[in-house]
Amino acid sequence: MTTLALGPEWLQPDSIISWLGPWALVGLALIVFAECGLLLGFFLPGDSLLFTAGLFVAQGAIDTPLWLVCAILVAAAFVGNATGYWMGRAAGPAIFDKPQSRLFKPEHVVKTQGFFDRYGNRAIVLARFVPIVRTFITVMAGVGRMEARRYFTYSLLGGVAWAAGVTVLGFWLGQFAFVRENIEMMLILIVAVSLLPIVVELVRARRAQAT
Repeated sequence: MTTLALGPEWLQPDSIISWLGPWALVGLALIVFAECGLLLGFFLPGDSLLFTAGLFVAQGAIDTPLWLVCAILVAAAFVGNATGYWMGRAAGPAIFDKPQSRLFKPEHVVKTQGFFDRYGNRAIVLARFVPIVRTFITVMAGVGRMEARRYFTYSLLGGVAWAAGVTVLGFWLGQFAFVRENIEMMLILIVAVSLLPIVVELVRARRAQAT
């Protein structure tokens, strides 16, 4: 399996997994946790990393059953979201009260609450598939005081669809030589497809406003 440069080498999914060696699954879980729950993890390659993990399982480079890999990654994604939610709920107001904060502002809380109110439970699931958004939205949900049971229920559903779904997709497509020989193109396609749900929702929202 060969790739061209997709950003710095240390952020390339195959390089990350190869570097982790026998600790690949542990490292993957920690990365998924960081991207889903820690604000500093927004730059991590979640979608492409999950897809590549599926490829590595298919090739035997990760010597762990697919079901166990998926279960661990789903758990990491869910725990990450839970951590981010409670961080936002506990520390969010203090962050927003800082006038010098350029990233977190009080109006962001209002906009986030409006986002959830507008798209309902779909927002929680859809956010899983959007890079960067999945990192920040979980903290914002906590800051916006979204009802915990509702958030965790749909966060789990989204975690299964995202963490398990993308990994299984990589495993299944890893059976084909074309995919293995054109991994860079496949990773770019995965990222592009991950943006489609939000594009669809934006189009629906604009059509609703026009009527």
